[in-house]
Amino acid sequence: MTSTNGGCPRVIRVLVADDQEAVRRSVRRILEAQPDIEVVGEAVDGLAALELAADLRPDVALVDVRMPRLDGLEVTRRLSGLVRVVVLTTFDLDEYVYPALRHGAAGFLLKRSGPSLLAEAVRAAADGESLISPSVTVRLLKHVTAPRRPTRSAAPVALTEREVEIAGHVAAGRTNADIAAELFISAGTVKTHVASIQRKLGVANRVGIAVHAWEMGYPVPQ
Repeated sequence: MTSTNGGCPRVIRVLVADDQEAVRRSVRRILEAQPDIEVVGEAVDGLAALELAADLRPDVALVDVRMPRLDGLEVTRRLSGLVRVVVLTTFDLDEYVYPALRHGAAGFLLKRSGPSLLAEAVRAAADGESLISPSVTVRLLKHVTAPRRPTRSAAPVALTEREVEIAGHVAAGRTNADIAAELFISAGTVKTHVASIQRKLGVANRVGIAVHAWEMGYPVPQ
């Protein structure tokens, strides 16, 4: 990722909001091991997160769901449109996932997701994209599509053959890196395809792509 500022690499500025010091320390260590990511602040509760976001103007805020004074869902709602928010939580619950996405979260990760996915989610958010933990994506799809059978009755969208293939992999909960390895293409190429699919479908994130893939009966790898 590069900027136009003298050709220097762009550094993504991140705010971490979590009431547990050990979690903040761990997230900082993971992110600052990346050459293009800098943690510019830490917030111990929701109100502090809003204040620091206003002062520091980070590119991305990593926000825990359960925090004192103001929970992460309300923080996400208030920061929507100002800062790209990635919700980072231990709790894989519908009561958190759906409101976070409705409030404009640019990502939803479980704390057990691992370092590489955390860094990928930050980069995706900074680039105006979305990344959701694969396990959450798959569970959301099962919930959304359970009452109905896959169907081609919806209005067709002109996706290319490769985009249909990639949409199927997204529906399987795979990351860009996973898809790239499976299809023998670069992660950057996958990212470009995913962005094109989102634009054509008019959806905000990977869950929207995945739901479309299931509803249209695209092949979904197991």
